[in-house]
Amino acid sequence: MSIGHTLLGLLESGPRHGYDLKRAFDDKFGHDRPLHYGQVYATMSRLLKNGLVEVDGVEAGAGPERKRYAITEAGITDVATWLATPEKPEPYLQSTLYTKVVLALLTGRDAGDLLDTQRAEHLRLMRALTARKRQGDLADQLICDHALFHLEADLRWLELTAARLGALGKAVRA
Repeated sequence: MSIGHTLLGLLESGPRHGYDLKRAFDDKFGHDRPLHYGQVYATMSRLLKNGLVEVDGVEAGAGPERKRYAITEAGITDVATWLATPEKPEPYLQSTLYTKVVLALLTGRDAGDLLDTQRAEHLRLMRALTARKRQGDLADQLICDHALFHLEADLRWLELTAARLGALGKAVRA
């Protein structure tokens, strides 16, 4: 995820302080990975330097001055371009899981146990995501569906790999 573009998009609704941007980001996108304040301010500094935001006002407070940021026309154009650009699909051709299976086979370990353990972990996470989906709003349901579909694809791969372990073992040791 492009944090800079996401923060720019959040600014399109109006100027905000860094603290407000962090709260909005965490509320909409950061349930599992909230932003650190330092990340917000470093990103805003870079966006300011690149002319994508401007300081709309500065307020004195008990602590450091609070800058209110506003998106510029260049920032709006940048967000529009980012939104219109399709994301590159990730083919997962060199996943850690694949590497572990091959290494288990190469070293004489039981790759079937590895696959069973991984399957159990996938199923545990799928149960947790399904429970979260039931309790969440539409946005939370959509992100859970996205994760669940990826986990389902992984499960299909785990099953296929388990069915082919004998042949795969011979192929990697050849």
